[in-house]
Amino acid sequence: MAFGFPNDSWIPFPESRRRKGAPVLSLNGMGAGQHPLVVSSIASTLAAGGNAVDASIAGAWTAAVVMPAACGVGGDLFAIVSEPGRPVNTVLSSGIAPRGASLEFMREHGDDGGRLMPQQGPLSPSVPGFPAGVWELHRLYGSRPMAELASAAIGHARDGFPVGHALARSARDIEPLLAKTPTTAAIFLPDGVPPTVGQVLRQPNLAQTIDRIAKGGEALFYDGPLAAEITTALQSLGGALTADDFSGHQATVTPPISTTYRDFTILETGFPTPGMVLLEALNIVEHDDLARSGVSSASSIHLEVEALKLAFSDRLGYVGDPAFIEPRVDMLISKEWAKRRRQEIDPERAAEQVAAQPLTDGDTTYLCVIDRHGMMVSMIISISAGFGSGVVAGDTGILLNNRAGHCFSLEDGHPNQYAPGKKTVHTLNCYMVADDSGTPIMVGGTPGGDSQPQWNLQTLTGLIDDGLDVQAATEVPRWSIFPATYPIDLGNPYSLFIESQVGDDVIRDLKARGHNVVEQQPWAQSGSVQLIARDPETGVLCGGSDPRAEGMAIGI
Repeated sequence: MAFGFPNDSWIPFPESRRRKGAPVLSLNGMGAGQHPLVVSSIASTLAAGGNAVDASIAGAWTAAVVMPAACGVGGDLFAIVSEPGRPVNTVLSSGIAPRGASLEFMREHGDDGGRLMPQQGPLSPSVPGFPAGVWELHRLYGSRPMAELASAAIGHARDGFPVGHALARSARDIEPLLAKTPTTAAIFLPDGVPPTVGQVLRQPNLAQTIDRIAKGGEALFYDGPLAAEITTALQSLGGALTADDFSGHQATVTPPISTTYRDFTILETGFPTPGMVLLEALNIVEHDDLARSGVSSASSIHLEVEALKLAFSDRLGYVGDPAFIEPRVDMLISKEWAKRRRQEIDPERAAEQVAAQPLTDGDTTYLCVIDRHGMMVSMIISISAGFGSGVVAGDTGILLNNRAGHCFSLEDGHPNQYAPGKKTVHTLNCYMVADDSGTPIMVGGTPGGDSQPQWNLQTLTGLIDDGLDVQAATEVPRWSIFPATYPIDLGNPYSLFIESQVGDDVIRDLKARGHNVVEQQPWAQSGSVQLIARDPETGVLCGGSDPRAEGMAIGI
């Protein structure tokens, strides 16, 4: 049985607990994503002869239109790409904070009496990385014209698309933010109220902007008229980003960071993503036999929770912009470091506080694609919190991120402390799995802020230790711990949120170990795990898509 494929002789848990039942199988290409129209763009591009990168770019452009609460042109992009015969690369594109706004300025204009960065509004964006990200991917791997890849997104923006439950709910929940900026309210509060399910939402200004970028390249965005239009609009609202901050932005192309887990290699995105959190946590839990106890047992959940506490504390303590500090990621994802950290976990008791050890010599959508030739893409894009900053920049139609506001710390001495011109650590990360010969065999990821490495850990241990197929792995009873890394959450006691279908016995056991358990309804955790596995011998693809979201996996 190929990795991630279903085994007819064994069902990992009763089908009554599975929502989608079986994974999707295909031979000629497959895409998985969080929104049907995103996956439609991926599949259409593959069917037209585009490769996996072409399809992922088309899916990203469409997501930027139909998932405005989660991602957009005003957000960031990170991806891992494997093309047979070439080294695996990551493309990392996120931007800097304003060069002209000091730490003192941000404290003066911050939230909670200056303890926190401005969480939303015109001072919360960093320079968007999305346009540079898609164009860098296209330069390295693209085979179809960018204008063709953006055409579906332009049509959805110009002609409109029907609002689904997720977008309607997000707009309703965040209505006060959307109402603050007239250009934002004009789009997302039509007739003065949030759009309802089935209502057609049109964004004609965004359609024109995407068309301009697709035809004119990212220079139009960073060094041309769009940078001036965006920053002029921001400054009129009190923002600090300038056209000079946009100028010269480029995506970074670098090898992935990685570790081994059992007989597999897990490839992750490096700085500014928290890919090291997942890798460090995997290294820690590798010391125990999760297959014997089962990954949804109380003992395994306890171990993974405690490992993540340690990995998050190390991310908070030691990871920041390499232009300002030395992150020491290689040390944090080493086997030696994990062995040292594993010794701190009490198998019977939850830690109430976790500190970073001294070293010895941080809303989103995810999509993935594999084409018939074996090219693989794992991609995550985001504007940070729901609807980002809440600011649509003038007549551009671009909704800007709030990544700087959401993730920078204002604490003195913190490695991710705000500084002019600095890049913040993200919560975004995505991964790829290779077999023991080094051949990439799976791509996967999920949105979810600080829950991303947590759910990715649960997914990978389910696949590797429990032998789940890709669909079953998306449907494992889910949990998450808070706080993790967001500055607004830090200082609160740990809470473990867990879906009730894990079972009463497991919940009682976790409480007995000292976890502050918050029991949730079945399927109540968010996120949208997407997975595609490939059998390297036959080329057959196997896709799974999280039933907690409205997405899907489609093969051609």
